[in-house]
Amino acid sequence: MLILERLWDERNRTPVLAVSAAIVMVIAVVDWWTKPYVSLGFLYLFPIMLAAGYLPRWTVGLLGVGCAWLAEVFSSLAPSFVRLTFETLALVGCGLFVGELIRNRRLSLESQARLKTLVETSPAAIVTIDEYGLIELANQAAIELLVPRDNHLIGDPIAAFLPELHHAIRWEQAPQFRASLQCLGHRGNGESFTASVWFSTYKEGLTPKLAAIIADASEEEAEAAPDSAPSLPNPSISEYRVRPTLGDREGGVLRLVVQGLANKEIAAKMEISQSAVKNTMQQLFAKTGVRTRSQLVRVALEHYRNIL
Repeated sequence: MLILERLWDERNRTPVLAVSAAIVMVIAVVDWWTKPYVSLGFLYLFPIMLAAGYLPRWTVGLLGVGCAWLAEVFSSLAPSFVRLTFETLALVGCGLFVGELIRNRRLSLESQARLKTLVETSPAAIVTIDEYGLIELANQAAIELLVPRDNHLIGDPIAAFLPELHHAIRWEQAPQFRASLQCLGHRGNGESFTASVWFSTYKEGLTPKLAAIIADASEEEAEAAPDSAPSLPNPSISEYRVRPTLGDREGGVLRLVVQGLANKEIAAKMEISQSAVKNTMQQLFAKTGVRTRSQLVRVALEHYRNIL
């Protein structure tokens, strides 16, 4: 596949078109010379496929018609409009098909290159995680934030740096959801920090994956805290007071909160009033011992995965 991509690289446009034209001429001459013995018209497929990656569609069509006419002229069979039509359709159709494949591949490579550039130049730490909890992609900002021991994040388990993010990967058949959380992060050098994480689950084919943006919230907390106030460690999910049982409505609301829906959207989805949603949220806060939606999402991902 790599060889074919190099063959249709835009830098090779002139030599590839020149080779295609030469092949057409060689096939035509050999077909004329061996006219009483064998027809070589099918060989025109190869130069057409070579040139299809560089020519516009109408040119590919004209090239297919011209090659089909050459194959018919130098054929040892009696002239046939039906045979000429089928040869034209075969050559033109094959050329257009290969041309579209090449154009789609180029667009895909260009999109990937733009996305890679955007991620690598972003000042925010961005990582993607595969179904096994291993870091699949990480930009330079993520390396600077998490400080891995070998200065290399790809292939390392996310649980070594952000244990709570590992539990957000959804193995079951569930809809995509977006959420945010604050958790205790660990750097490769042994330091701990408060991490603000915005993440979204998605699927690549049937494989569940997760993309996350990570920020260090320790400095913001230090600036917001009074100078006289003692510094307190950031509580982990395990320190929240969690009760294992939830009612049907509480479970339904919690599931939609984790998916990132607002109270109005939750009310519409569950066909209840917004006041009922607010009351249920207050019940969830009381049962779990948290005070914010982001903390509630953390508790849900840790303790109520069976209902999500």
